[in-house]
Amino acid sequence: MTWRQGLLIYWRTFVRVLSGMLEKPMWMMLLISLCLMSTVYANRTVWDLPVAVIDQDHSTASRLLTRDLDATSKIKTVAYDSIPEAQRDLGQRKLFAVVIMPVNLEKKILAGEAIVIPVYGDATNRLANGQIEQDVLTAYQSLLTQYNSQLLLSSGFSSRQASVLLTPMVGQTLDLFNPGISFAAIIFPGLLVMLLQHSLLIASVRVNIGLKSAPSGKPAIPAMLGGLSALIPIWLFLSIVLFVLWPWVLGYRQTASIGEIILLTFPFLLAVLGLGKLVTECLRSVEMIYLTLSFITMPVFYISGTIWPLQAMPAWVRAVSSMLPSTWATKAIAGVNQMGLPFSEVGGDMLMLLVLGGFYTALGIGLGLLRDSGRLRTLLQRKRPLRND
Repeated sequence: MTWRQGLLIYWRTFVRVLSGMLEKPMWMMLLISLCLMSTVYANRTVWDLPVAVIDQDHSTASRLLTRDLDATSKIKTVAYDSIPEAQRDLGQRKLFAVVIMPVNLEKKILAGEAIVIPVYGDATNRLANGQIEQDVLTAYQSLLTQYNSQLLLSSGFSSRQASVLLTPMVGQTLDLFNPGISFAAIIFPGLLVMLLQHSLLIASVRVNIGLKSAPSGKPAIPAMLGGLSALIPIWLFLSIVLFVLWPWVLGYRQTASIGEIILLTFPFLLAVLGLGKLVTECLRSVEMIYLTLSFITMPVFYISGTIWPLQAMPAWVRAVSSMLPSTWATKAIAGVNQMGLPFSEVGGDMLMLLVLGGFYTALGIGLGLLRDSGRLRTLLQRKRPLRND
């Protein structure tokens, strides 16, 4: 086969597969699923979580603490008269926490005695529970500062002296690095990367199987490359929609241009196509491939480092995670587009994606040649122990 014949086969396969994908745009379902899944992050953070407050002291201190709690951005206080009623609503998920102002709260504060403010939280929701815990501590510290300041002023200290005694060091937070980054802003890119990876794996597997089952028999390498590369323009378009247009609609902070997003996504797509080639050669069955992909999607999302830091994982889990394209793509795209890293800082991640793509492609082609030639079956039969009839 001459290079002109190979180029012609490549181009015909490319046009045929691309036309088929455009005539039946099942990949558009990815955008629909994205809209449904990502709208939970439309508010970008949590606020006004209903928290029950049971005031058993009815003092100035308890009212001040309740006011400070309600003034925080995360908590919306709801007055309750009895503990059983509040606990029932907490169990029914109508409340996120229950705060009890104990009897003699103000007297104990003025006497300098130890104070215990019972707080019952819904620990099954760690994000909301952690935010409420921080706001309760902040409100309590604000109340103590007010009372200690009044005691110092009544003891003859000036306002300046009381301020220095209570807060000898004043902390100031400046948005110098990653301003405005929230929990949702970090989870969101990982979710989008996983959607791209899963959908492209399914599409590449379908193309591989379709080329192998063609009446002409085993496809030539140019035909295989043409069919797989026909998927790249569609998924580059999807990457622009997912990483540029949709975050803009939801109001997320973005620092990367469209050109940078394309450069970040391209090696990721190549790595996923290589992985799809390997998966196809390992299983060679549509049912087995779909079943396998449906089971591994969620574990891959968890070990990609999106919702749990890679440094906190066991070494063998990190090794598995480093072999997944989504791990490196999430790190690179979130770093440049959400965290403001310069493009040069993620060069190593992009290089790793190219290495993974080449490794998986070569491994898949090699495994396919072994299976087609019958050598793999021969090797397995040699290792199988002989039975005594």
